[in-house]
Amino acid sequence: MALWMEKGSDPTTESEIADLQAIAALKESAALEFKVLSLFSFSFSFSFSFFLSYLVSDEKGNEYVRQGKKHYSDAIDCYTRAINQNALSDSETSILYANRSHVNLLLGNYRRALTDAEEAIKLCTTNVKQCLSVDKAHYRAAKSSLLLNLLDEAKLFCDSGLERDPDNKELKKLARKIDFQKQKQEEQEAQVSKALAEAKDLSSAIENRGLKIGKPMFQELTGLRKPVLDKNSILHWPVLLLYAELSNMFSEDSPPLSWDKENNYTREAIELYYEAGSGIFLSKTKLLRYLLEGTAGANVESIGDEEKDLDGSISEYSAGKGSSKWVKVNEKRKLHDILKEPNFIIPGIPVFYVVSMTSSFYKDFRAGKWAPPS
Repeated sequence: MALWMEKGSDPTTESEIADLQAIAALKESAALEFKVLSLFSFSFSFSFSFFLSYLVSDEKGNEYVRQGKKHYSDAIDCYTRAINQNALSDSETSILYANRSHVNLLLGNYRRALTDAEEAIKLCTTNVKQCLSVDKAHYRAAKSSLLLNLLDEAKLFCDSGLERDPDNKELKKLARKIDFQKQKQEEQEAQVSKALAEAKDLSSAIENRGLKIGKPMFQELTGLRKPVLDKNSILHWPVLLLYAELSNMFSEDSPPLSWDKENNYTREAIELYYEAGSGIFLSKTKLLRYLLEGTAGANVESIGDEEKDLDGSISEYSAGKGSSKWVKVNEKRKLHDILKEPNFIIPGIPVFYVVSMTSSFYKDFRAGKWAPPS
């Protein structure tokens, strides 16, 4: 009663004491029922009053829930007002928290639903037998945790609830769902871990060979193809060959060499070139991100040691006196040796351009007057 009385105004007569006792009993009853809106004023010889207002019942909150989603916020308000009275027993307050948890679940407020359910469980720990809300609180805590993807916590709440009530069908069903989700998550984590380990091994193999990987090109043709490191630590490279002269070389509908009506592209006439010159090779971190594309680890937030490294670059390469950026490939050399050339930044996978020495296009190509489409 100290909240509503002035200092030094303790009741002295039997009538005043009886009034105060009635008020205390009414407050407890109202906090439990919360059906009425009342204003009480009392005048004693020392004159004091208090205001008890807007006490909405737990039953009224339940009624709001039954009325549908438009009234869920009203239900939460009812339960909150009842809880804030601090006039009920722990088991009675636990019911209010459990009910509010239920409405928060319906609204998709999963974090709030979990907090309320945990509070309901906590209030039941001293006298579990008399606490009617504890089973529902465990279920709602487990379901909220599941919806928040807190699978370990969800399983703990389910297990705790089933210890109390082994035959609870709702908890059993939810426990099976949690176990299924945990299995899926563990499988996904294993796949991510494997993809990350393979990408790191591949990145190390590329670095140890002194190769430089740049921004991927022509992915509309190559898709997500990447080098593969086998169990014998041998690197296998997919290679893209492009006919520079072919105007529609990116068309999937173009049959091979059907355009070569002058028969320029014979085995004796063709040469292979790669593009050298200014370029940027990927840092270790960006290389790992590239190698993870298309794998289970593509969306992983952290790749372990996030190196604070920078992309590298090489200065423009010039062949002879002209401004050509094309380097002819010696056919007798191995792919590994060509890729190690200091002026060769591999655009994701190696790209080589096929030209014919007998074609009219050859002179312009050698003079550096042709560039691949960006």
